Amino acid sequence: MQKIHVRLGYELDVINQTGFASYFLIVQDFVNWAKDQGIVVGPGRGSAAGSIVSYLLNITNIDPLKYDLIFERFLQKDRNELPDIDIDFADVRRDEVLEYVTNKYGRENVAQIITFGTMAARAAIRDVGRALDYPYEFCDKVAKTIPMMMNFDQALKESQEFAELYKNDAEARRLIDTAKKLEGVARHASTHACGVVITKEPLTNSVPLQLSTQGNNSIVSQYEMHAIEDLGLLKMDFLGLKNLTIIENARKQIKKTYGEDLDMQKIPLDDEKTLELFRRADTVGIFQLESQGMRRYLKELRPTAFEDIIAMIALYRPGPMEFIPDFINRKHGRTEISYLHPDLKPILKSTYGIAVYQEQVLQIARDLAGFSYAEADVLRKAIGKKIKELLDEQHEKFVKGMMEKGIQKATAEQLFHFVEPFARYGFNKAHSTCYATVGFQTAYLKAHYPSEFMAALLNAEQKNIDRISFLMDECKKMKLKIFPPDINESDQQFSVSSKGIRFGLAAVKNVGGHIVEEIIQERDKHGAYESIENLLERVQDKDLNKKSLESLIKCGAFDSVEDRSKLLFNIDTLLKYSKDQKSLKNSAQISLFADNPAFASSLRLADAEPIPTRQAIAWEKELLGFYVSSHPLEEYKDSTKSLIKIKNLKAKDVGKMVSIGGVICGIQKIVTKAGQPMLFIGIEDLTSKIEGLVFPSTLEKNPAIFIEGAILRIKGRISDKDGELKILCEEIKEL
Repeated sequence: MQKIHVRLGYELDVINQTGFASYFLIVQDFVNWAKDQGIVVGPGRGSAAGSIVSYLLNITNIDPLKYDLIFERFLQKDRNELPDIDIDFADVRRDEVLEYVTNKYGRENVAQIITFGTMAARAAIRDVGRALDYPYEFCDKVAKTIPMMMNFDQALKESQEFAELYKNDAEARRLIDTAKKLEGVARHASTHACGVVITKEPLTNSVPLQLSTQGNNSIVSQYEMHAIEDLGLLKMDFLGLKNLTIIENARKQIKKTYGEDLDMQKIPLDDEKTLELFRRADTVGIFQLESQGMRRYLKELRPTAFEDIIAMIALYRPGPMEFIPDFINRKHGRTEISYLHPDLKPILKSTYGIAVYQEQVLQIARDLAGFSYAEADVLRKAIGKKIKELLDEQHEKFVKGMMEKGIQKATAEQLFHFVEPFARYGFNKAHSTCYATVGFQTAYLKAHYPSEFMAALLNAEQKNIDRISFLMDECKKMKLKIFPPDINESDQQFSVSSKGIRFGLAAVKNVGGHIVEEIIQERDKHGAYESIENLLERVQDKDLNKKSLESLIKCGAFDSVEDRSKLLFNIDTLLKYSKDQKSLKNSAQISLFADNPAFASSLRLADAEPIPTRQAIAWEKELLGFYVSSHPLEEYKDSTKSLIKIKNLKAKDVGKMVSIGGVICGIQKIVTKAGQPMLFIGIEDLTSKIEGLVFPSTLEKNPAIFIEGAILRIKGRISDKDGELKILCEEIKEL
């Protein structure tokens, strides 16, 4: 308790001296307003989580004393600029918080911040080429010789193809020389993803304003964020984090399924089932821990504590990544954990003798060299920015401070060189702890409530068809079943039913949001639909027309109440019945037989031939974008056993001739420079997808075979054009 009082008194004193108390109160106000409205707010972000004042004001949820987070990494007495308190909100409700702040401080005092997109080398080539009236193909050829993310000077040094083009082709040289002058020039303006400026006086007293380029009539500053900060104005970042929305939606699903209101702040961070998920590297969908490289390291690390997750998030980035193998070996005793000085042990024990965090570097400078935390932060910046004069000065001061504490000069020099790489690469532990918390929360949900978590994840990615397909494959691996929409079980979006995960009715093509709302509201108010007839009587809406009704039938939404083939065969009868019911309702007539089930129904459906499975799943693909209840290749499993699975194709296969089997799931036709047609086709098997290139010589052999839904055996050579694996199709046959 004494430790808390001392730390709190110190922080309040610094905040008072720097004059930033009102800043903390402004942030506290809108954060707590958001929480009161049920808007999910992240546990914290950046170095602000190192402040116990932020923690007590409910701005952050991380106890800084528990994780040895240092306040001076966030704020110091001699700091003139405002500290950064960036806040994550659930992405779908971020705008509500912005609206609250705008209303509170006045529309004339709050605006989002402009940002400028600049011309990169490739874009400059294409824009200049267009202005000079060069052929598109020529400009495209020149642009593609510049490696991605490189500027002109780098490309001239590192791309032989680009350098030769510049040297030997006069037209290319003219194009490049002109484009170089435009590199880095502002090309377009847009609204910054999260930056907001708040002023005491009307904004127009200090900042020029304009309408947003997004066309939504919102106001943005004409100064970008660095200029805003240089003017001494209050700039805040309101960030929308999709993973917070996923957590909240999963909680809602859990409450609906189990009646349990799960408090994410109370989940145990030593939960063994969650740690086991990390040890299996079953982290698809887990915040910050999903990438292939991260999963490989997690398998090797086999985490046993939350601290391991914090460390991995800090280490898995350029620079510190080189320490990961040593970190893993030390954890498992394959490398001895040793310390250059005994005083390093309490600081580095949790990270097996490796200085992973900036906070550890500050602690070393303070405990071993007698620096204040503020002085230690100067050391960290000097090393990180490689300012020689400042670095030499800090080196001398560091060694001198250690010697004054009785450490031999040779050992002091060793300790400086030990600290140096970590000070350069070390990550902010406060930020890593915040994001590890969100990562652990998502992992906890996946471990304990897999259906609810995956349904929330699918909903968050519903606009990304490739991602949805990937997540549906993940559901299969988790042995979670995904079912087509159902008129009595589906919500608007993906949801959890007694059988598994259900597609939402809003996912069905040709079915608008309004009619979906009507169907669900009526069902929730008066109970399940007993039959198609029952639905047509209860849902009287102009949007329940032939197109929407037919689409719902084709995708299987009525399969639980009536045979699909029968409904489609009788579609005109159904529409007439719906129209008659509407007329009857409008005329306020009551049937004499309304209370007698034997006479009440006037709907008679003729029998129909069953719909073939292949046709049914083709409709699913057409209307939902995916094969759900089955896949066309299922019946070809035996004949595709000898073929390579698409997901097994790797970079090492580039240049090899392979044979795959799959369904054409997309076709794009282009015309070559020679005026001949060629195709880009999407090919999907039971494991993954790949793009295929069908050149004119291959296409002319059998052009009729290339139709969407065709099931083909393809032999071709693997290419990694544009950094992505593709197959250059040479021999194509129907399976």
